[in-house]
Amino acid sequence: MTRIPRCRALILGVAVALSLTACGGGGESADSTANTGGLEKTTIKVGALPIPDSVSLYIANAKGFFKEEGLTVEPVIITGGAVAVPMIESGELDISMTNYVSTFAAVSKGKKIKLVADMYQAAENNFNIMVPKDSPIKTVADLKGKTILVNNLNNIATLAVTTQLKVAGLTAEDVKFAEKPFPEMGNAIAGGQADAGWITEPFITATQSKLGFRKLADTMTGETENLPIAGWMATEEWTQKHPKTLAAYQRAIAKAQELAASDRKEIEARLPDYTKIDAQTASVITLGTYPSELNADRLQKVADLMLEYKYLDKPIDVKSIIVAPPSAG
Repeated sequence: MTRIPRCRALILGVAVALSLTACGGGGESADSTANTGGLEKTTIKVGALPIPDSVSLYIANAKGFFKEEGLTVEPVIITGGAVAVPMIESGELDISMTNYVSTFAAVSKGKKIKLVADMYQAAENNFNIMVPKDSPIKTVADLKGKTILVNNLNNIATLAVTTQLKVAGLTAEDVKFAEKPFPEMGNAIAGGQADAGWITEPFITATQSKLGFRKLADTMTGETENLPIAGWMATEEWTQKHPKTLAAYQRAIAKAQELAASDRKEIEARLPDYTKIDAQTASVITLGTYPSELNADRLQKVADLMLEYKYLDKPIDVKSIIVAPPSAG
């Protein structure tokens, strides 16, 4: 897999907002295999966080990959994978971004969720515990009794932090986790609402450049090195009712993932569209990797880690919840 280059250049400012541009394509391609017999649904709503992880959705729209498949895809902002589950169950979303911890937790509770495409895998320094520059907290062990902000509780954030607490001789019970959306974390910590935060890009760069935050720990090391982070999910019922629509989505998103994995400039070009990250910031933030297909063995690592840390009561066979594209056999 191609590792996206990382830069640490200093910048003077960064503007991050929550607005999304729903730039869907329309029409049908005469040679689109997805349209043989017609798609069950030609316009779909897809949930995504306004962070670099989900960039392939916007690449696919901008490059016309969805349009080639006869699909119009409308991005919808979400705050996390956990909240996306009820949104796909209700039909508010057709497909959504999800982190794998949320997905496996939902499946363990009987939710009929299927993974339909991969999205993002961690690399060094793109999921960090951050603290203010003048914080007395110098090591992870110093977090004992402190409050740590995460975007969702009992999720990839708390699991990742807990693995680092373990290395420092602590447990999750030694700290307090509190929820706060990524864009609000920096100001909340600076304002004294918490002591630290589990922060991803572009907010790592934003808190460093605007608030003077520093990295306390990279949470994607040791047990979590190269951990699969996020993918695309749908309900089992939706995948069964819309097999041609799903296959069209899978083909388009896989092309976008391959482009993201091979050309960072494509990512940089799209980030300002849906996150309002300025072009300079887009060129320096630290990125993970963009797998083009789901790999059960790789994802099983996440489920096994969840079992170890008691996020699951029993093992999950990841293969059973993957819907492979037709071309994958």
